[in-house]
Amino acid sequence: MKNTSLFYSVAGFAALSAVASSCQQKQEEQKKYNIVYIMTDDHTAQMMSCYDTRYMETPNLDRIAADGVRFTNSFVANSLSGPSRACMITGKHSCANKFYDNTTCVFDSAQQTFPKLLQKAGYQTALVGKWHLESLPTGFNYWEIVPGQGDYYNPDFITQNNDTVHRHGYITNLITDDAIDWMENGRDKSKPFCLLIHHKAIHRNWMADTCHLNLYEDKTFPLPETFFDDYEGRPAAAAQEMSIVKDMDMIYDLKMLRPDKQSRLKTMYERFLGRMDEAQRAAWDKFYGPVIEDFYKKNPQGKELAEWKFQRYMRDYMKTVKSLDENVGRVLDYLKEKGLLDNTLVVYTSDQGFYMGEHGWFDKRFMYEESMHTPLIMRLPAGFDRRGDVTELVQNIDYAPTFLELAGVEVPSDIHGQSMLPLLRGEHPKDWRKALYYHFYEYPAEHMVKRHYGVRTDRYKLIHFYNDIDVWELYDLQNDPQELHNLYGQKEYEAVVADLKQQLLQLQEQYNDPVRFSPDRDKE
Repeated sequence: MKNTSLFYSVAGFAALSAVASSCQQKQEEQKKYNIVYIMTDDHTAQMMSCYDTRYMETPNLDRIAADGVRFTNSFVANSLSGPSRACMITGKHSCANKFYDNTTCVFDSAQQTFPKLLQKAGYQTALVGKWHLESLPTGFNYWEIVPGQGDYYNPDFITQNNDTVHRHGYITNLITDDAIDWMENGRDKSKPFCLLIHHKAIHRNWMADTCHLNLYEDKTFPLPETFFDDYEGRPAAAAQEMSIVKDMDMIYDLKMLRPDKQSRLKTMYERFLGRMDEAQRAAWDKFYGPVIEDFYKKNPQGKELAEWKFQRYMRDYMKTVKSLDENVGRVLDYLKEKGLLDNTLVVYTSDQGFYMGEHGWFDKRFMYEESMHTPLIMRLPAGFDRRGDVTELVQNIDYAPTFLELAGVEVPSDIHGQSMLPLLRGEHPKDWRKALYYHFYEYPAEHMVKRHYGVRTDRYKLIHFYNDIDVWELYDLQNDPQELHNLYGQKEYEAVVADLKQQLLQLQEQYNDPVRFSPDRDKE
């Protein structure tokens, strides 16, 4: 006779185990990932050792790439701080979010943004640091931002109570302090969170923390091959005002302050110094005093002056990066200590790239590679096994749909970007975009980069400068990665140009950009 009681007890145990396993699986599926999105200002891939080892080491940023992915074809839609941030937070090009430039626009905070959608889905959302969209933030449970660009030393912050508070210290440290404090003490720990840590660094005028002032002074950096570019065949490139030689301010940018010397931006630099306390100013003067004395004693001119300015620029920029890298390490260490890393997507990027002497420039704005390309690295949570390089073309309009899909939130149909989640899973979607659209609007303005739009594929880039100029440029990025040889108008590239113009028009129509290429006019 069978022992039926044993049979039923075993069967019952198996059934209960199946139910428990199913419940656990559902709980895991319902578990929401946290998002820590760190964004800097004007940090270029050339100055991150996970991308480029020529200049400096960034060990903490490299930790993110080593434990996740590095995007090698990451780009912005409009290489300017405010517009780039608007593209990021809305997932839409400038023509749709209506924040075109830094000089005439105020961001409409009533419009749809990914923090608002995450908030509706039960996320705790926070923003700390640089907002730079003129209006006040919305869609955040907590925010504290710097006015405008913010100050490196003893900065002011605007709070949710619309108070302006003065904080003592170095801005990169203070923003990180606030971010960690919110994660530890300010949020509802029963809910998933999305934290935006937006730094002022590494924005002009590259004022380092006093503890780093002596770094990199023993380094001499090779001039970029294009440092003395003559801009032949590129009139828009020749017309800019962002030259290290001609436009980099000796006092504001390079700190060569002396009572008998004047410069266009001297007063602004003196205001920055005036924010320092006695100990900070003493450390600053102790370092820069001998540098100033040596510079005016030697009085370099011509090519020697140009090379001197480049070396000082590189050192100041790198010292500012050093603080940033250390503070990224603090955030990673906190997440590890609190057991949050396995359930958190950590993203690091910048609002655009930057010129480190390429073409003789500093700043950004152009559609050329150094400023359109932006670093993007992600440390992936458990369940995402992708490691190494992601080579697909991605853009900052893709961040919003990525975060939304990761959180299980439906991506609105009016968002322009594509979710990168399939790429993070190791997939290579056949329908992934083959071309990127770019549009820069801010002219006339600082640095005088002319308005332009264009299309970039994996090999070619077509740019149209318009408004007070009507010039097309074509580059073969495979054979001319430095973009020195404008191929537009050459007979052998007519078919390439025709194809790129068709793709350009398709993208302008897809994104409903009212400023667009007219094929009929082009035939005239």
